[in-house]
Amino acid sequence: MPDRNGELIDAADTSAIPNRHMPQRLEAVKALRVAIVSNLGGGWGCKTGGTEHFLEMEIDTPVPLVHRTQIPHTSATILCCNCGAEIDGTTSAGALCNDCVKVTVDISEGIQREATLHTCRDCERWLQPPHQWMTAAPESRELLALCLRKLRALSKVRIIDASFIWTEPHSKRIKVKITLQQEAFEGTILQQTFEVEYVVASQQCPDCAKSFTANTWRAVVQVRQKVPHKRTFLYLEQLILKHSAHKDTINIKETKDGLDFFYSQRNHAEKFVDFLTSVAPVRTKKSQELISMDIHTSSKSYKFTFSVELVPICKDDLVCLPMKLAKQAGNIAPLTLCYRVGTSINLLDPNTLQTSDISTPIYWRSPFSGLADVRELVEFVVMDIEPTGVQKGRFLLAEATVARASDLGTNETIYFTRTHLGGVLHPGDSVMGYHLTGTNFNNPQFEALEESNAHSSTIPDVILVKKHYERKKKKSRNWRLKRMNKDEGEMLPRKQDQARMDEDYEHFLRDVEEDQELRSTMALYKAQQAKIERDRMEGVETASTAETEETGADDIPKIDMNELLDEFEDLDVGDDQ
Repeated sequence: MPDRNGELIDAADTSAIPNRHMPQRLEAVKALRVAIVSNLGGGWGCKTGGTEHFLEMEIDTPVPLVHRTQIPHTSATILCCNCGAEIDGTTSAGALCNDCVKVTVDISEGIQREATLHTCRDCERWLQPPHQWMTAAPESRELLALCLRKLRALSKVRIIDASFIWTEPHSKRIKVKITLQQEAFEGTILQQTFEVEYVVASQQCPDCAKSFTANTWRAVVQVRQKVPHKRTFLYLEQLILKHSAHKDTINIKETKDGLDFFYSQRNHAEKFVDFLTSVAPVRTKKSQELISMDIHTSSKSYKFTFSVELVPICKDDLVCLPMKLAKQAGNIAPLTLCYRVGTSINLLDPNTLQTSDISTPIYWRSPFSGLADVRELVEFVVMDIEPTGVQKGRFLLAEATVARASDLGTNETIYFTRTHLGGVLHPGDSVMGYHLTGTNFNNPQFEALEESNAHSSTIPDVILVKKHYERKKKKSRNWRLKRMNKDEGEMLPRKQDQARMDEDYEHFLRDVEEDQELRSTMALYKAQQAKIERDRMEGVETASTAETEETGADDIPKIDMNELLDEFEDLDVGDDQ
């Protein structure tokens, strides 16, 4: 601060101030101390002898810190009780080094190294104790889980990994490598890997043992239909195969009027009956037979029989409805044509294109039989046809003039009729139909129709059913259908019965080709190429070559290859490809 002569001195240097100014110096030091305490971090000022003096202090000046001498940490070192190696006593596990812990501690103690697995040779299933049999492929997750469940005390440790070790297939041995993890001491987790060997032993399951006795089945489903042909069962067979409804059957036996499906459990038979009820109009009955009874425990053993009866009306059948039922079904004409059988019976009046559905409960309340079936169809030739313009779905009403194919060249008898096939028939085409003129039917509904004043005059001479395609040569198709493995019984069918069954199957295949709606409900597969080549070498021409060229029938229905499915067993997945 400046003195009287105007010179600057340091405020901290009090020796430069004269003695006569000592009181002022003491006051300045006191004021300096107060200002430092109260104004730390900024500028401060003091007043000395009536004169104000201002001092500045830099707060950013680094202040050196005094470093304390760090004392090194020393741990308690001990010797391993087993090998004498130096270890940290504060972190050691049981006074053992890591190597000795691995050698002396066994976390897999109590877990067996050998076990036995039981399998059935016939069905190749594995026994899961106590009495459950399960299906498992070799080296699958299911088989690995079964192997781990066979080991005792395995739930007390943590399983890190488990895998199969390859063994010879004929050695009857299965080896599994297991990795475990467990806390050996406090703060010490040990991981260990070991192998377990399983011996595969053979044991017959109860189901296979039962198959060698007389009491093979526990429930049977008897499917019957009282018709002279098997076309309905052929269609039902394709539905069963498509939905795999027969997977639980132990045997399928073919009888005169139907099929018998045998099951080892009652609930499997009930499931199959429910499937039949959902796809066809059926009527079911149930019966049971007592096999054995234990008087001490009151336990009984039964055999169950389910009788399933299909309606005796098939596709393309001529049906004459009772008068009362025809009025209830939308006042449709009694003489109708069955164009489809699903969960109900679908009927069509070919004169007016009116349709009606007869449900299953209504039919079985007052059942009736068909007037004529497909075996009584007669071939006609279309002489002239003229559409009327009335159309309903895929049906087009038309007026046609036809003549019997057998009458051509002998007489000139022609018939005038109305038909629903106006969209597919042309002059000169062949068509199959029912010839009603001069035909006697032993049917009470038809007799009542002839005696009726309102409907007797509406009975036509001819009812056309479907277009006929001439096939002269044996046809090798590029598609095929799967068949179920059926037991024909002790007696093979006679030669004439076999010929009739082959004829029914051929007509069913033709219906599949001609009816797109019918084949949409089935699974069609591509024919094997080897079979096609073999048929070609034997002179059996395919439909695309000989059938078209020699018969001249270009309009024969063909199934598109996009509608066919491939089978996995037909695919070649060899390593050389």
